[in-house]
Amino acid sequence: MEQQAIHQFLHNYFQLNQCNILENGNGKLKVELTEQIDRLLMNRPFYWEYIKKTGQIGTPATLTFISNPERRDEEGEWIHFGSPRLHQIFRSLLSLGQFTLLYEDTSGDSTQKPLIPWLVTNVKIGYKGLQKKDETMSIGLHLLNGMMVFDFMERVEHMSFQTLIPDYRYTITPLIRIFSGYKRIENMLLQHIEKQDDSWAKQSYEHFLAEKEILDHFYHTYLEKGDETEREQIQERYESELNQLQKRLLPEVTIDVINGGLFYVTEQTVQSFMQ
Repeated sequence: MEQQAIHQFLHNYFQLNQCNILENGNGKLKVELTEQIDRLLMNRPFYWEYIKKTGQIGTPATLTFISNPERRDEEGEWIHFGSPRLHQIFRSLLSLGQFTLLYEDTSGDSTQKPLIPWLVTNVKIGYKGLQKKDETMSIGLHLLNGMMVFDFMERVEHMSFQTLIPDYRYTITPLIRIFSGYKRIENMLLQHIEKQDDSWAKQSYEHFLAEKEILDHFYHTYLEKGDETEREQIQERYESELNQLQKRLLPEVTIDVINGGLFYVTEQTVQSFMQ
């Protein structure tokens, strides 16, 4: 399960950063990097400096990751939770502003107290069909007991945080691993989507079928009358219009991660979440 979560994390990471996904499936991921991600991961500033100075167009690297143990001997980089490459990608999230590490500001309190780890994920759920609707959610997961809060950022918006651990504070090691935590949040999101009223999706699909019927009838008439060359051209136009119709009307639900991070808060703050 952890290896599957790693594969999904990598896919989301490269997709969100506009990298070209060349192969994805069964524990193998092959990606062509963008210049930005190449600069973050490949450690070759001399190459990019030379390319810019000479006015050339650079060629970002292509990477292949193997997360399926059964394919470990195949060509590619074996990736697992302890991989230096995976932790390099974690660090790059800080540079990209997609992941943060924050500690509750407890200035003025000189007593030794722990800080509790929370995994926070801010997501946008998109419902696309005849009409479009977006829903944003800020989910916080208590990494010790699994408790979830569904409006985390709203709850902490008036609190102060800092990037260094405050004096007289120490952090508690999470019992729930980051990838397991993300999997819990993903499952919760899927359950949330399944509970939503799906009448919009049914209406969109019915509208798609109605417009497709009109499109089919229109092109069927021309296909019957045209010669072989004309039929090929008409068929191409038909498939193009059908593809556009599918993109416009077929119901689709997407989940996009906006950003996230680890928030360390006091027990007092945790108690306030439960009220």
